[in-house]
Amino acid sequence: MGRRRQSVTIKHVAADAGVSLQTVSRVINNEPNVRPAMKEKVQASIDKLGYVPSIAAQRMSGSRSYIILAINDRDRTIADWKARDGRDWVDQMLLGGMLTAAERGYRMIFELVDTHSDHVERELGAALSALQPDGVIVTPPHSENAQIVGLLAERGIPFARIGSKDDGPGIAMTMGDEVLAMKATDHLIELGHERIGFIAGPDGYSLSGWRVDGWQQAMANADFGCEGLCEKGDFGFESGLHAARKLLDRDDRPTAIIASSDQMALATLEVARERGLDVPHDLSIVSFDNTPIVRFTTPALTALDQPIAATAARAVEMLIDARKDESQTEPVVVEGELVVRGSTARVLNHGNA
Repeated sequence: MGRRRQSVTIKHVAADAGVSLQTVSRVINNEPNVRPAMKEKVQASIDKLGYVPSIAAQRMSGSRSYIILAINDRDRTIADWKARDGRDWVDQMLLGGMLTAAERGYRMIFELVDTHSDHVERELGAALSALQPDGVIVTPPHSENAQIVGLLAERGIPFARIGSKDDGPGIAMTMGDEVLAMKATDHLIELGHERIGFIAGPDGYSLSGWRVDGWQQAMANADFGCEGLCEKGDFGFESGLHAARKLLDRDDRPTAIIASSDQMALATLEVARERGLDVPHDLSIVSFDNTPIVRFTTPALTALDQPIAATAARAVEMLIDARKDESQTEPVVVEGELVVRGSTARVLNHGNA
């Protein structure tokens, strides 16, 4: 009876091929200086035994760990998980990153690090020492944390900074926040809206400012003013209620509002109901997240879909190839799209409701 697939190890392959463990490792890792005849011999044993290389076997050459480490903010991630309110940033990041890593013979490991902790260097340093990753993906606000970026640069580990356009070490990546905000604003302008409000995210995220810039640029292109039409939140529901009330309590209230997160968009929908405003005929709403929950509101929310999975996948690809290509200097942009649903409509009345 044949050997069970899961029990086959690199030692079995080496014995069957009559070569050393190091030779098998070099073949698995596509290392140079392996004679074609030797490579064919080892590959024949691998195929015959049904051997699937493990990370441990791949690491024997000592040149790579075959691990990509992705880190996210601990407090915000845990809060989102506990709330169970439909936010899927982590899910999408794992979807894009893990699948792409697996296709390349790597594994992506996910860690939570407290951005605001005095021990952030110790936390991250311990993870780096334990895992020895070939690359690291950092997400906002980690991607603009000088301690974290500095530590990764000091260790000489390739890393991707999602949500960062700053000059400096690592691969800067964005999801085209400015362009997306312009797309949302232009969509509303095409529907006849002139007073378009904006609920911004917190200052701790550069992308909050990029989104405001995109909205302002689109408004300026149409010769519309922005004064008094921007309020700030923290991406959470309660802050969205406060911001939406301030905008909708204005005598010259906006006829449309773009919110920088799904929770703040949901809050805007709630405030519209409080005011007796019909969405979308009295007020159009656009969310800056296309998380699952926005499809099930009444009406379903028009949303800017951020390509989180595609961005994570691109980050993994670039980190794996980082040894081959050090030429990436400009920020990498993986742009999303506007998904139009029932919460936006042509403005019926330029006056107040």
